[in-house]
Amino acid sequence: QVQLVESGGGWVQPGGSLRLSCAASGFTFSNYAMRWYRQAPGKERELVATITANGGGTNYADSVKGRFTISRDNAKNTVYLQMNGLKPEDTAVYFCNTRNIVNYWGQGTQVTVSS
Repeated sequence: QVQLVESGGGWVQPGGSLRLSCAASGFTFSNYAMRWYRQAPGKERELVATITANGGGTNYADSVKGRFTISRDNAKNTVYLQMNGLKPEDTAVYFCNTRNIVNYWGQGTQVTVSS
């Protein structure tokens, strides 16, 4: 079955950096686009970044453009989210996602940005 396991979250001061990882299994990873979403308390889940199956195309929410970078290693079945210049408003639970008729989600990893 499809499994997505996120890691790399934590607490960081404003302006700091974190790199999230999502290890995938149970499907042919290199055939599917991957996404990172986030959900802050009391808010809806929002799409942060998308990467195509071969990694050749990426897309970002306006709020993270220029600060976040999504990448993938198809040999390791892993997708990453490099987050630089973190702001308090980036505080959220970050989820890895893929889609094949239905959505598949990881358990999420908490990112907290505060001083």
